[in-house]
Amino acid sequence: MSRSLQPLTSVVPPSGDAAIWSQIRAEAHDAITAEPLLGALIHAGLLHHENLQSALTYRFAMKLSSDEMSAQLLREIAAEAYASRPELVAAAKADLCAVYERDPATHRLIQPLLFYKGFQALQAYRVGHWLWTEGRRDMAYFVQMRCSEAFGVDIHPAARVGKGVMIDHAHSIVIGETAVVGDDVSMLHSVTLGGTGKADGDRHPKIGAGVLIGAGAKVLGNIRVGHSSRIAAGSVVLTEVPPCKTVAGVPARIVGDAGCSEPAMSMDHLIEMVEDGRRGTEVGDD
Repeated sequence: MSRSLQPLTSVVPPSGDAAIWSQIRAEAHDAITAEPLLGALIHAGLLHHENLQSALTYRFAMKLSSDEMSAQLLREIAAEAYASRPELVAAAKADLCAVYERDPATHRLIQPLLFYKGFQALQAYRVGHWLWTEGRRDMAYFVQMRCSEAFGVDIHPAARVGKGVMIDHAHSIVIGETAVVGDDVSMLHSVTLGGTGKADGDRHPKIGAGVLIGAGAKVLGNIRVGHSSRIAAGSVVLTEVPPCKTVAGVPARIVGDAGCSEPAMSMDHLIEMVEDGRRGTEVGDD
């Protein structure tokens, strides 16, 4: 594929596991043709593997390895996780397709796999969450630490995150221990799903399916954000949000309906607001 032909004619991902992996391999070959200097990286990360599971295992190990933990040991941990829980691979595929469908800067499936820290951090969290549920708490904490150091994304391994999630840009994401994120959620950089103090127990937000969270938004406390809602960029949400609504401000308040049935899919951050007789717009991100 030449440089001028890199954008695909469609952003509809292929259906079926074999079709997805086949497209990834085709894109990898095209990328090497276009940029031979990336040949070693792409061969090691994609073309040397028989399937997505193997590629994810390799990427997890390469990105999180350090002088304290070798890539080989991390590769064995990830391989065990994926073999034990096939749904982790299914979630990764859903996440991959979510980025491919929703991010206008993403034209190939290989982009999140090789270059996007949001996607890679989310897959690292999934392995860490598996370790947590297996009772391997200290190793889970190690994965959390390395994920924070490598990607700037800090997701507690006990948090529960659904599938089909996109974390765009991903810098400075924080998701607390008792947080829950539903399926098909989209969030931008600098989002915090945090607590409100030193209280123990269930203290973090519960984000419904299909929610869109704008850049820099903070959702604090054990509150629920209803499905298919929108949280405007820079908002501080301290109270529950009904389904299919848009909230904005500090503290956030309801400013209207979500505007569509699937805001996390449309990625529409524009908010029409009427205050003091004047109409304006807010833009959530780029």
